[in-house]
Amino acid sequence: MPTISEQDFIQSIADAFQFISYYHPVDYIKALAAAYDREQSVAAKDAIAQILVNSRMCAESHRPICQDTGIAVVFLKIGMNVRWNTNNSIADMVNEGVRQAYNNQDNKLRASIVSDPIGTRRNTKDNTPAVIHTELVAGDTVEVTVAAKGGGSENKSKFTILNPSGNIVEWVLKTVPQMGAGWCPPGILGIGIGGTAEKAMLLAKQSLMQAIDIQELQARGASNKLEELRLELYEKVNALGIGAQGLGGLTTVLDVKILDYPTHAASLPVAMIPNCAATRHAHFTLDGTGPANLNPPNLEDWPSVTWEAGATTRRVNLDTITAEQIAEWQPGESLLLTGKIITGRDAAHKRIADLLAAGKPLPAGVNFKNSFIYYVGPVDPVANEIVGPAGPTTATRMDKFTEMMLAKTGIIGMIGKAERGPEAIKAIKKHKAIYLMAVGGAAYLVSKAIRSARIVAFADLGMEAIHEFEVKDMPVTVAVDVTGKSVHQIGPASYNKISYQKR
Repeated sequence: MPTISEQDFIQSIADAFQFISYYHPVDYIKALAAAYDREQSVAAKDAIAQILVNSRMCAESHRPICQDTGIAVVFLKIGMNVRWNTNNSIADMVNEGVRQAYNNQDNKLRASIVSDPIGTRRNTKDNTPAVIHTELVAGDTVEVTVAAKGGGSENKSKFTILNPSGNIVEWVLKTVPQMGAGWCPPGILGIGIGGTAEKAMLLAKQSLMQAIDIQELQARGASNKLEELRLELYEKVNALGIGAQGLGGLTTVLDVKILDYPTHAASLPVAMIPNCAATRHAHFTLDGTGPANLNPPNLEDWPSVTWEAGATTRRVNLDTITAEQIAEWQPGESLLLTGKIITGRDAAHKRIADLLAAGKPLPAGVNFKNSFIYYVGPVDPVANEIVGPAGPTTATRMDKFTEMMLAKTGIIGMIGKAERGPEAIKAIKKHKAIYLMAVGGAAYLVSKAIRSARIVAFADLGMEAIHEFEVKDMPVTVAVDVTGKSVHQIGPASYNKISYQKR
């Protein structure tokens, strides 16, 4: 009867979360490289190149693929013959492993978890507690799957209960466009069918832990209804034309994974959870002989893809920018930004709104006049870094603050990821402002453009504090111009092969 030691278990959990912070699964790298080769959209191909280059940089430097280093999710299958050498609970040991991983001083990961979610929303500082799913099974080993799930993709999770005669394909094709691009495609769609509401959601999450194999399935053909459904959804979701980062293109999903479970005769529960461009998961088994041994990918597994600014890329000096200049920028145009930008996310926007509503001034040192705000919560720097990985967060969460910020603070531009909603686009058009998009999933690459960084307000918010960055040649794309034209509407329309009216 094998005995699993507390030390081995905790170390394995910690090592695994460090491992997935900077190593993409090899199947994802290869699938993304294949998508890059066949992509025809210039903007989407550029975005995929940034993701691939960022991926290799992170593997080489052991730094996070994305600034959102995720909420820790752990699946355990514990053999009933296993003994434990510990006085702690399974949850306590998992959380200690997460704590050690996220506070590792050589590769410190971003603390994103807040307790008291409808109250103080206090950051727990170490990314605990994890979300743990435990199953007792026959056997004498402990099978562990760890995943780090980013908020941008998790927020796009969907659920419905169809009638038993309902059409799953129709629901998926109606729902995916409603998700927007905040989940950072190209990624993977996980679908759970059956059981109850909570079982379907769990199945969808578990399906995302499987290896990408859609190309092999296409080659051999479907052997059952679930495989037929996977192939149909893969083809039809990609035919929507959403593309990388929602810019329009041939590849929105790299695979569609499906798990099912028996359900009530009156029900057809269906859950859908996307995995983003920072797809992160690892699998290992403990048998009492020591901690897990995780094998890193070889650098040869990455394609020989490079990224550099195109010949038509416009260089912009943010310190001297004028309204007349931004009025010239067109949706889909590539820019390189140099100069000072101010950062701000959800919590900072809420505090600014409260101050302005109370007639109070903004904190000393916060001057948005004629400036750009970057929606980002960076990872803490290590060694000689100016800042850690600092990719964009989903811009739509700031939509309700956009009119206020444009009308009362003097900002003229915003930088984030994914599309803006009607409310924000209306404000952008009204104030003749601009919205720029940076690539989600290229956080380490983006951070290399940041030449100085300092906190200027709300230091108590941690990663959500307001920073001032000085950047040089930061790559972005014009997403919404001063007239309200959006690349996230124009781009996908060029590649959409499915008529929404006929679905």
